[in-house]
Amino acid sequence: MRPSTLRALQRAAELTRQNRLTEAVLIAEPVILTADEYEGDEILRWLAEHVTDFTGEDPKETHS
Repeated sequence: MRPSTLRALQRAAELTRQNRLTEAVLIAEPVILTADEYEGDEILRWLAEHVTDFTGEDPKETHS
């Protein structure tokens, strides 16, 4: 994944945790839509692995 894509996703996660969803989408959507097939697959994997980056929750705490 390109560094600029990763930075955009990380920023979108940060904004989501701050309840700034519109801004998060404005940053992440263009990056996701312009990704080629390979980068798109990397983005999907990254999102699946970093769900808690968006929620700010620790999965260990939510299932206790």
